[in-house]
Amino acid sequence: MKARVFLLGAGYSARAFARRQRGQAEAIFGTTRSPEKFGALGKGGIEPLIFDGGAIGPEMAEAMKRTTHLVLSAAPEAGAGGERHDPFLPHVEGRLRQAMPALRWIGYLSTVGVYGDHGGAWVDEESECRPVSRRSVERLEAERAWQAAAEREGLTLAVLRLAGIYGPGRNALANLAAGTARRIVKPGQIFNRIHVGDIAGILSLLAGKQMGGVFNLADGEPSPAEDLVAFAAKLMSVEPPPEISFDRAEITPMARSFYGENKRVSNARIREAGYVFDWPDYRTALTRMWTEDDWR
Repeated sequence: MKARVFLLGAGYSARAFARRQRGQAEAIFGTTRSPEKFGALGKGGIEPLIFDGGAIGPEMAEAMKRTTHLVLSAAPEAGAGGERHDPFLPHVEGRLRQAMPALRWIGYLSTVGVYGDHGGAWVDEESECRPVSRRSVERLEAERAWQAAAEREGLTLAVLRLAGIYGPGRNALANLAAGTARRIVKPGQIFNRIHVGDIAGILSLLAGKQMGGVFNLADGEPSPAEDLVAFAAKLMSVEPPPEISFDRAEITPMARSFYGENKRVSNARIREAGYVFDWPDYRTALTRMWTEDDWR
C-alpha cells in the first residue's frame, strides 16, 4: 500500500520531502496557517489544509484518518496561558491511534540545538543534551513529549535533529548575490549544516523503512561559517566581504545566541542506517548548486 503522508507544518524542509515523494505517495497533506499559500502548496503536490494550533477542522480530521506517515515540523508555540508546547500533540494526546487509525510512522523534526554547547567537541545521539536557548529547550521538551506519546500508543517515532538548513534560496551564494553575506569571525567557532535535499532523502529512507530512534542530520564537514562565504565568493568570482570580528559585529540577539553553542555533530548513525549523502559537505554542495544553477 502506498504511503499517505501528513505534513504538520508544510515549511521549507517538509516541502522538499513532498517533492521527493511525488509519484510515490498516494496522497500528501500539508498544513499552513495562511490560505494564501494554498496555491504554492498545491503546485508542489500537497493537498493544503488550514491549521493554526487551534481546533482541528473536519477536512484535517478526515486527512488524519487516512494518514500512514506523519511528519512534524511545526515549532512549539504559546498556549492560551502563555506556556509553550507542541501545537499538535495536545489535540491528539491519549487518542492518537483513534484520531489516526492508519498511522504507521512518525517523524519529528527537531534541532541539534538540544545539545547546547560542547566547546567544539564531537557530539552524537548519546551525548548529553544541555540546551541553552529557549527555543532549543522547548524542542527538547517536545521531543520527549512525542517520545512518551509514541511509546504509550505503540507507534514508531524517529526524532531527527537538524543542523543549520540550507538549499535553493537559502545559501551563501544567494546571500552574496543579495549583498547580505557577512564573514563574522569568532576563533574556534564551528557550525554544522545540512542541505535540504538530504533532509528529504533521510526522511524518505526512515519513513520507507519505518525506522525509529534519534538521528542527527548534519553533513560530514562541520566548519566556520566564514569559510562558506569565502568559498561561495570564489565560485562566483567575486570579492568576499571583509572579515568582521564577532566582538564588533552588529547582529540580532538570536544570531548572537548561535555563537554561544559550539560543537561538531556526528552523522555516523544515519550513515550506518544506510543513507548516503547527496550533499556530503559544503564544497560539494555549493559547487553543484552553482554549476546547476540551483541556488536561487
